[in-house]
Amino acid sequence: MTDTHPTTVEGPVTGGSGGSGSTTAREAEWFSRTFTQLADTMGRAVLGKDHVVRLALTCLVSEGHLLLEDLPGTGKTMLARALSNSIEGSHARIQFTPDLLPTDVTGVTVYDQHKGTFEFHRGPIFHDIVLADEINRASPKTQAALLEVMEEGHVTVDGITHDVPSPFMVIATQNPIEQAGTYRLPEAQLDRFLMKTSVGYPDAEATEELLLGSAVRDRASLVTPVATRRAVAELSRVAGAVHVDRAIVRYVRELAEASREQQHVRMGLSARGCLAFIRVAKTWAAADGRTTVVPSDITTLATPVLCHRLLLDPQAQFNGVSVDDVIERLLDSVEPPTYRG
Repeated sequence: MTDTHPTTVEGPVTGGSGGSGSTTAREAEWFSRTFTQLADTMGRAVLGKDHVVRLALTCLVSEGHLLLEDLPGTGKTMLARALSNSIEGSHARIQFTPDLLPTDVTGVTVYDQHKGTFEFHRGPIFHDIVLADEINRASPKTQAALLEVMEEGHVTVDGITHDVPSPFMVIATQNPIEQAGTYRLPEAQLDRFLMKTSVGYPDAEATEELLLGSAVRDRASLVTPVATRRAVAELSRVAGAVHVDRAIVRYVRELAEASREQQHVRMGLSARGCLAFIRVAKTWAAADGRTTVVPSDITTLATPVLCHRLLLDPQAQFNGVSVDDVIERLLDSVEPPTYRG
């Protein structure tokens, strides 16, 4: 049945919007049902991490990229592979190392002696879901190879532009405790990630279930595609049409302005960060079956959207102030609008 197997569902019945107006209640209901089914499927591999799974899906549907920073063995790669396996598309894993070259990511043009022509050999970046594992181990030059494609959806090699497929998402991982032989991601690169989050250790129940199923070495293999590439594109279209009231826009603008004035903050929320806030809030609202964004969408998503965009001064660490402390203080300082649903 199509209700339980979304691979047979290419999109909702628009119910009169024609794909050009605001999201309808029927579209929102289809979106929520499909989104939940994707999350449940990914949950077979990533146990007890429903919120993180929904953040990853929100990033995909919002046409953004995700940065996972966490301790070793917490399931960062498993989450990325589960997301890759949940949709009908191609995926690749790039292990970032100090000797990795930009052409190892984007591809290279080679001369074919038999044909007498130059041919472009595509790199692993030309997949729907790309896992950039331990991205901070590569040199800044190689990290920069991701900048254009993450922002513009294409790469340029030898003066020729090549488009990447759609959907396209980079999931990068990094280890916060192993700093030897690593290169810190520059601010320009960090801002290109739509959200940043961590998986964290599983709770007691999930840990026991994981141990009981220890015979399954690759839990990501349990995840099978439940959405076509066309369905993912339709999810993005529906989310993009979710209504955002002017009061919500004003709230995000006030948060951005206040972030630049917070103590210990040397770089606050940028205009690109504000746009990221709106994009993910739309998707989060649609995932909840709603056709409009409410203030709680903004507050719920504040940490994954802001934590890598608010840069603190050296005094913050000396005073024991974390970015989470600043975000909490920021949300307390700006009054959210009153929602009249």
